[in-house]
Amino acid sequence: MTATLEPTPGQTVGPFFHYALPYDGGAHLVPPGTPGAVRLHGTVYDGAGVPVPDALLEIRQADAAGATPRVEGSLARDGRFTGWGRAATDAGGRYAFTTVAPGGVRGGAAFFAVTVFARGLLDRLFTRAYLPGESDAFLAGLAPEDAATLQVVRDEAGDLRFDVHLQGERETVFLAYPRHRA
Repeated sequence: MTATLEPTPGQTVGPFFHYALPYDGGAHLVPPGTPGAVRLHGTVYDGAGVPVPDALLEIRQADAAGATPRVEGSLARDGRFTGWGRAATDAGGRYAFTTVAPGGVRGGAAFFAVTVFARGLLDRLFTRAYLPGESDAFLAGLAPEDAATLQVVRDEAGDLRFDVHLQGERETVFLAYPRHRA
C-alpha cells in the first residue's frame, strides 16, 4: 500500500522562542543605578499598529567611550560590559534595557544595533537606533520620514524611547547585510 504524505507546513519565527530565550538580567547591560546608566525602551507594533506581546529584541552597542567591547555577550553578567543584551516584550508590546549611552565608534554616529524577532517573520530583522542629534552618511542619505524611524527620542522622564513598527505607514527602516546568512 502506498500512502500520500502531506508536507510539513512551513514555520515562521515564534512565538515559541519567547518562552525559551529571555533570561534573568538579560536586559540589564549595566546594573540599574549605575552612574551614567540610561533606560532604552519602546513598543513593538505590527502592521495594524497593534502592540506585539511576544517579540524579542537584542541590542549590540559600543561603550560610552565608543569602544566596541571584545567580550562576547553571555548569560553571565559578571561586571564586564559586553555591549549586548536581550529583552522580551510584555503583554503591551513594551520592552526596556538598562545600559549606557553608546559613544560613536571611530568618530561616527552613536547608535544601538537592534535585532528584532517576532511572530510572522521568517528571519530576524536588523535596524539601528540613533541617539538624539546623531547622524552619519547612511542616515543622512535617507528620506527624512525614513530617517525619523531610526531616531531615538528622549521622553518626559529623560529616558531613551525607540518604537519599532514592523510594517505599515510608519514602518521602521530595516537593514540587510551582504554577509548575513539566515
